[in-house]
Amino acid sequence: MISAPRRKDLANAHRTRVEPWILPRLRRRKNGQRHPVDDFLFDYYKLRPAQLSFWHPGTGIGLDDPTSEYQNHSDYIVRAGIAQVDPQRFARRRKAVTRGLAVLESVAGRPAIFGCFGMHEWAMVYGLRQSQVRHEQLPLRLSPGQITEVVDSVGLHCTHFDAYRFFTADAAKRQLPLTRASQPDDEQAACLHAGMDLYRYAYEAGPFLRSELVADCFEHARRARQLDMRASPYDVGEFGLTPVPVETAAGRAQYVSAQKELAESAAKLRSQLTEKLRSLLSEDHPQL
Repeated sequence: MISAPRRKDLANAHRTRVEPWILPRLRRRKNGQRHPVDDFLFDYYKLRPAQLSFWHPGTGIGLDDPTSEYQNHSDYIVRAGIAQVDPQRFARRRKAVTRGLAVLESVAGRPAIFGCFGMHEWAMVYGLRQSQVRHEQLPLRLSPGQITEVVDSVGLHCTHFDAYRFFTADAAKRQLPLTRASQPDDEQAACLHAGMDLYRYAYEAGPFLRSELVADCFEHARRARQLDMRASPYDVGEFGLTPVPVETAAGRAQYVSAQKELAESAAKLRSQLTEKLRSLLSEDHPQL
C-alpha cells in the first residue's frame, strides 16, 4: 500500500516529468499551431494529455486516503479508505493487451535489421508535388524529382504496416506488401515505428500499468519521432531539428548509428512491457 504523502510525491514527480510535453501541446492547439514531432504523439496515438498526466500506481497496489480524483475514477474501487484499480475493468482492455503482447513477443524473437534508412517517410511523398503531401505545412528540402531518385536508388524495405499503409501507390509497388494480419510476422526490432508503438502497448493497458513505464515509452517514442523527421525529406529546421541526410552515404551511416541506440533502448522497454503484460493476462481478471 502507498501512503498519502508518498502518493502525492509520486504523482507530483510524474506530473513534473510530463508537463514539458503536455503544456506546449495545449498552447499550440489553442493557437492553431502544429509540431511535427510532439503533436504526432498526441494525434496519431490516442492518449489525451490529461490521461498522460494522471498518475497510476499499477494493478494490485492500494492507495491510502485517496483523493477525489481516485474516488471518482471509473477504473478504481474504494474500500475501507483504500483505492485500487478495479480488476473488473480489465476485461475491456484484454483484447488490445493480448494483441500488443503478441507483437512484442514476436519482435523480440527476431534479429534487428538496419537497412531501411528511414525511407518510409520518403515513400509517403514518392511521386507527389508539395501540395499533395500529408504534412503540407512542412516544406520539402528536396525536389519531387530528387526524392524519386533517392527512393529508386536506396530502395524500400519497410517492415511496419502503419508506415507502409501511407505509402503512395507507386511507392507501395516497390517493396513486398504488408498487411495488418501479418504485422506480428513482419515487424522487427530496429524499426523506429515499432519502437514508437511501445507507447501504444503501454497505454492500452491503462491504469493497470504504472504511469512511470508509460512515460518511459512516451519519451522513447518522442526520441524516435525526432530521428524519423530529421531523416525525412521534409525541412524541419524551424523546429530545431537538423537533417540526417539519408540521401548520402554519410547520412545513412549517421542514421544507422542513431537507429542502433534507439533499438537498444527499445529492447529494454520491450522486455519490461512484455513482462508486465504477460503478468496482467495471467492474473484472474474477468473475461470478456
